[in-house]
Amino acid sequence: MTTTDVGRRAGTADPEPPTEAVSAVMRRAKVQAATEHTTVGLVQTASDGTVTIACACGMTLTNGPTWSLDEHIRLHRAEARFIALAAAAPAGIPRLVRWPLSTEENP
Repeated sequence: MTTTDVGRRAGTADPEPPTEAVSAVMRRAKVQAATEHTTVGLVQTASDGTVTIACACGMTLTNGPTWSLDEHIRLHRAEARFIALAAAAPAGIPRLVRWPLSTEENP
């Protein structure tokens, strides 16, 4: 099958829209998470060597004794993407992580 055959019914020349692997709801969730968790402003360096930058969500991202600022940014974005996608995923989809997440405030 060629790429021009994708989305066509056998024996017809009428193209059908291709089936997307990712639903529109999940795609929007991923884009929204990326939009809401972008870094803003400039990196600030303190005299003790701490570096920070603000996130659009209001959290301040920072380096620490065993992690870099870059690692914190990557983790923050990955967690935001996970939460958004997990919340938007269709009911019944098999999961690696139990959803919804339980917290100490909401067991």
